[in-house]
Amino acid sequence: MRDLVDPLWMKLKAVLFLILGFGAAALLLMECPSWRVALCLAIAIWSFCRFYYFAFYVIEHYVEPGWRFAGLWSFARYLCARRSREKDEKK
Repeated sequence: MRDLVDPLWMKLKAVLFLILGFGAAALLLMECPSWRVALCLAIAIWSFCRFYYFAFYVIEHYVEPGWRFAGLWSFARYLCARRSREKDEKK
């Protein structure tokens, strides 16, 4: 599969993700309409957004400036590799 480089398709993809997110949230709230569920959903969404920001922006700009991530799997591999490097350095 090729990389997505056309700005129009990138914007369409972003809009589709937004629609998907709103749709999923609406279905959850329709299934169990309560303030507690709405608050938990909002906290979960906010927390995942902050994690995503941390994984890509904070690590790339402050922790490991030379490292670039292609996605969350790339970030997970980085964490595993870093952990094994730290164990080797302690020996």
